[in-house]
Amino acid sequence: MSHSFDQIKNREHGLKRELSSPQLTMIALGGAIGTGLFLGSKFAISFAGPSVLLSYAIGGLIAVMLMGALAEMTVAHSTTGSFGAFAEHYISPLAGFLVKYLYWSCIVLAVGTEVLAIGDYMKLWFPGVPPLLWVLLFSGVLIAVNMFNVKAFGALEYAFSSVKVFAILAFILLAASLVFGSRNPNYGVQNYTAGGGLFPNGISGMWFAVIVAIFSYLSVEMIAVAAGEAKDPATAVKKAFKVTLFRLFLFYILTLALILAIAPVGQILAGDSPFVTVMQVIGIPFADSLINAVVIIAALSAMNSQLYISTRMMFSLSRAGQAPAVFGRLNRNGAPLNALILCTGGIAVAACVYALNPESGFTFMMALSMFGAMATWFLIFVTHLAFRRVTKRQGEALSYRLPFYPAASWIGAGLMVAVMVTTLFVDAFRMTLVFGLPFALGIAVLYFALKRRRPSTAENANYAGAGENVALEETPI
Repeated sequence: MSHSFDQIKNREHGLKRELSSPQLTMIALGGAIGTGLFLGSKFAISFAGPSVLLSYAIGGLIAVMLMGALAEMTVAHSTTGSFGAFAEHYISPLAGFLVKYLYWSCIVLAVGTEVLAIGDYMKLWFPGVPPLLWVLLFSGVLIAVNMFNVKAFGALEYAFSSVKVFAILAFILLAASLVFGSRNPNYGVQNYTAGGGLFPNGISGMWFAVIVAIFSYLSVEMIAVAAGEAKDPATAVKKAFKVTLFRLFLFYILTLALILAIAPVGQILAGDSPFVTVMQVIGIPFADSLINAVVIIAALSAMNSQLYISTRMMFSLSRAGQAPAVFGRLNRNGAPLNALILCTGGIAVAACVYALNPESGFTFMMALSMFGAMATWFLIFVTHLAFRRVTKRQGEALSYRLPFYPAASWIGAGLMVAVMVTTLFVDAFRMTLVFGLPFALGIAVLYFALKRRRPSTAENANYAGAGENVALEETPI
C-alpha cells in the first residue's frame, strides 16, 4: 500500500470546492448522455437490432455496479485523483499510474469523438460547409469556457445538461403517446419482431452491441473525479449517484424502446441519429431540426464534461510527480490551464483522422478511446476489492456500502474482461486492443523509467509537500 491518503489528497490542494450536488449530477449526465445515445445507439442497433435493449441493460448493470463501488470509495476519500488515487493507495503506485494515464487517454480521445459527431450533425443544416470548420469553431468555444474557474464550467454544464434532459423527457412523452395512445398500426412492440426479428444477428450480435453500450455509459464515473471540487463531497456524491442511475436507465433503455417501437430497424440504419429519424417518421414539421439542435447541445455538453475531467486527471498526475510539473500549476482563478491545453490534443487527433477518412472517422476514434475506458472500469472493480480488504482489516466503518459485495465487484470485473476480449472479434473495434495493449505496456515502461530517475524517499517527500508549494504557483491567463 502507498503512502497515506492524506498525502495524496494534500498534493492536489488548490482546486476550489464550488460544485453543488445538482451540478455533480449534471456533469455525470453531461458526459454519459451525448454521442453514445444520440449517434452510438444507431451503431449498436446495426449489431443487435431490437435486442439492443438487452445490450444496454447488460451495460447498465455493469455501470450500476461500478457506480456503487465508486460511491463507496469516493464517500470515504473525495479527491480529484479519484479512482487513480484509490488504485495508487490500495493496490500499488504502478496501478494508480496506469489507471490515471489509461483514463486520461480515453477521455482525451472521447472528446474527439464528440466533436466529430457535431461536425456530422451540422450537415443537416449546412450540407455545403466542411465539417472540420464546425469542429474547430465549437472546440474553440468550449476550450475558452474551461479556461475560467470551475464555477463557470459547472453553470454551463448544468445549463447544457438541463436542455437535453428536458428534451429527452419531452421526446419520451411524445413517443409514448404515439405508441400507446394513437392506435396507429405502424407503431408498437410488433416492430421488435418485424423484419429480422428480435435477434437479427443472433446472440453474438446482441453481445457485440454491449461494447457500444459501455461507450455510451462512459463518463458516469466523472462524479468521482468532480467530487474533488464539490462543496460537501459525501452528501453530494451519494445523492448524485442515486439520481444518475435512475436517469441513465430512463434515458437509455426507455428511449431506445420507444424509438424501436416507432421506426423500423431498416429506417433507423438508413438515417443519421435515430432521434432525428423518428421525428422524420412522425412527420412533425421542423421537429428533425429541433432534435438535431438538442443532439448538438448534448454532444457539446459531453465534450465540455470530458475536457474538464481529462484536465483534472492530468493535473492529478502532475501533482503526483508523474507528469511534467507545468501541468500541475493553476492560474489565478484556480483552473489548471496548462493541463487543459494539453488535453485539447484529442481534438487535433480527431481532426487529422477525419481529414484522412471522414467515413469511418467516428468509429475509429471510438475504437481508440474504448481501451482506456474498459481497462479503467476493470481496474476500478479490482481496486474496490482491495479497498474492502484493507478497510475490513483496519476495522473502518463505511457510511456507504455497495450492495451484493463481493459478488458485484467480481462479476463487474469479469464482464469487463469479457467485453474487452470481444473487441477482437468485431471489425470496427479491432483497433481497441491492437492500440490499447501496446499503449498500456508503454505506460508501464514510462512508470519504471520515472521511478529510476527519482528515488522513492525523495518522491514521497515531494508528494507530501506538493499540496502547499505547487498550489501557490500561478499562471496568468
